[in-house]
Amino acid sequence: MAFVKRVALAPRAVRQLRRVRSVYLAGMLLSASVLLSYDDPARGGRQTTIAGVLLVVFAALLTLTAVQLWRHGRTKHCSTAKKLTPLA
Repeated sequence: MAFVKRVALAPRAVRQLRRVRSVYLAGMLLSASVLLSYDDPARGGRQTTIAGVLLVVFAALLTLTAVQLWRHGRTKHCSTAKKLTPLA
């Protein structure tokens, strides 16, 4: 197992990641709706392929954003993470 240095994200980066989640989710929903609107695969060949690729890209970006925010929330030793996580 490699040594991984845990560094908390800056507060500005955390805010940006939280904001961009909705953009990625909207992109996924739009791509999925376009993909589902083409019920005949022969009719929209290129558009279906592009919508599928965009759906995969937005899903990957949303996953990476969620993982980064989850890892940031798990850093207990960092004062930035302590300030940004709610005390429950």
